[in-house]
Amino acid sequence: MDITTTSQTSDPVAVGPGVVQGLQPFVHDAVVSVCAPSLVVSHPDGQLDGGADGFYHGDTRALARLTVAVESSTLAPVSGGLEGADQAGFRAVVRGLGEVTADPVVALHRRRTVSSGRLEETFEVTNHSTQHVGFRLTVRASTDLAPIEQVKSGRLLADVPAEAQAEAGALFWSHGGLAVRLLSTPAPDELDAPAGQLSYEIQLAPGQSRSARLSATATHDNGDHFPAAPANQVPWSTPVLRSADRRFDRWLAQSVADLERLRLTDPQSPQTGWPDQFLAAGAPWYLTLFGRDAIWAARMLLPLGTDLAAGTLRTLARRQGTVTDPTAEEQPGKILHEVRRGALQIADRLTLPPIYYGTVDATPLWITLLYDAWRWGLDAQEVERLLPHAESALAWMRDQTLADTNGFLTYVDHTGRGLVNQGWKDSDDAIRHRDGHSATAPIALCEVQAYAYEAALGGAALLRAFGRPGADEWETWAERLADRFRDHFWVTDGHGPYPAVALDGDGRPVESVTSGFGHLLGTGLLNTEESALLAARIAGPDLDAGHGLRTLSSNAVGFNPYGYHVGSIWPHDTAIAVHGLVKAGFPGAAASLAAGLLTASTAFDARLPELFAGHGSQQSPYPAPYPASCRPQAWAAASAILVLQAALGLDADVPGGTVSIAPNFASTYAPLTVKGLHVGGDQVDVTVTADGTVDINAPEKLTVITP
Repeated sequence: MDITTTSQTSDPVAVGPGVVQGLQPFVHDAVVSVCAPSLVVSHPDGQLDGGADGFYHGDTRALARLTVAVESSTLAPVSGGLEGADQAGFRAVVRGLGEVTADPVVALHRRRTVSSGRLEETFEVTNHSTQHVGFRLTVRASTDLAPIEQVKSGRLLADVPAEAQAEAGALFWSHGGLAVRLLSTPAPDELDAPAGQLSYEIQLAPGQSRSARLSATATHDNGDHFPAAPANQVPWSTPVLRSADRRFDRWLAQSVADLERLRLTDPQSPQTGWPDQFLAAGAPWYLTLFGRDAIWAARMLLPLGTDLAAGTLRTLARRQGTVTDPTAEEQPGKILHEVRRGALQIADRLTLPPIYYGTVDATPLWITLLYDAWRWGLDAQEVERLLPHAESALAWMRDQTLADTNGFLTYVDHTGRGLVNQGWKDSDDAIRHRDGHSATAPIALCEVQAYAYEAALGGAALLRAFGRPGADEWETWAERLADRFRDHFWVTDGHGPYPAVALDGDGRPVESVTSGFGHLLGTGLLNTEESALLAARIAGPDLDAGHGLRTLSSNAVGFNPYGYHVGSIWPHDTAIAVHGLVKAGFPGAAASLAAGLLTASTAFDARLPELFAGHGSQQSPYPAPYPASCRPQAWAAASAILVLQAALGLDADVPGGTVSIAPNFASTYAPLTVKGLHVGGDQVDVTVTADGTVDINAPEKLTVITP
């Protein structure tokens, strides 16, 4: 995903009237409630006040501040946090008011719910004293109506003045096509619009309570870029896991709840039937369509059904490249990187158009998602309708490899204002040589060649199954790519042979040891001996941190546990390695990585973030956060499903009439029962007993294959 806006300056720098360029705000201790395309970010005590705090809708901050205070008294927070993906609650006591002993007696309960374009906050004060109390409660609200990229880069914009509306108890802000209205029920006793202040005179007899509900609505002039998905149209089956390890159960449940609130719809969907749905990348920074993220998340959720994959495939197919446009990095057949409401401008160094195609891997991943969805039971007619897009994507792969001297998929930023790196590790410093210096473009990433190999074989299988030409040619293409990979990528260090993370613009191997190994396993690109070498590497303490897989070996020059792609741990990256290790026949190494993720899930209250620091379990039993990470984030949440699939050894071939299960490390969590998996449109339930016995309830039309 596009992370170049994480670039920071050491000191705030003024860049214009009312604007300050500063440091990216941290959100690791924030409470994030989400219902895409809206979200709320607050302090742990519930206050919205500074940094990234705010109520956001459609990538714009609708409210920047929403605080509550009691005049002449102090609010002392006592508890607070999420109560579901889209709800939160906070409790505080009012110090020094009505107290006759050391015990606090006046309490404030703040409850929050976010839905698409709407935030509701209820403030309820209760007097538990034996005496009457009176006080003034004041809510302050303001907004800068800042685009999310401005917030992310630490730019502070001047507040937009509030207007009082004729309707009692309402404030109103508008700018740049966004209108925000804040309504109090009941109306406040005093409303100061210029100050954005609502005041309530509270009189409470012993045992009495009083509440006020604030409703904030945000609307764009031209509607939502990607509308919210209907609550009752979830495009997957909700699984229920009951295992001997309650951490796993909780991680799965929280992940699925978050995924439900990250759903968005494609406004270009046909008017009949459900609109196509996909998963927004993550909150707060990327609550929109990112091709790579949406594809990986949909692929990970295939054991829950194929509807999300179908919606994701169609949404991206409608926007598949048709022309050559260097500004947008668009090319015929290419799958996009990201879509935003407007152009993304970060100072003078980054300018991305609203639809940007600067990714090298989304295109082969799209083909593989189509192939995998077909195997998991996507309707044949739906698959066939998408085959012309698959053929265009295959042609794009062929053309790109023909343009490279060594015949690999490469990327280069042609504009000088786009993403320097265009794989999933897309930060500027992500691809480094062994001595720490950055690789020069064009760059051929190791995992992208594996994606291309897998896509070519999957594409060939689809072409053959549906009677279209070209299958033999693509199988030959894949074999030749594997041969070239073996000749050019493999290097050796003191621990033996391994594939370089990339080839640079001169065709030289970029020799860093990275988590990219995990993306190669199970794709078919490697032979048995090569897979064994990588499995052993992944199991080493420099990569397996005990909390997951480090993106860069801790032995490398430039390793940074807080480095976005040079030492941190990404749950989705680790889960891909877990799945790849299982497919390649190394469940032991997979089990170790999965155990690390479960430990990490406990540290993050079962809501794993986009990434976290890579210090490792030898330094601390629980990982430290990466302070600016998205949380929740789609492929981090979807990783729980992929780890469960890997543990069960679950795979499907609906066109071939089979479903296979070969529990690898599921016994670690046994007795285990999971209900609500879906294969071929029908429910599948699995039980693994403490002695390893497997019971699977699968549709009669499918033959169950077990070890």
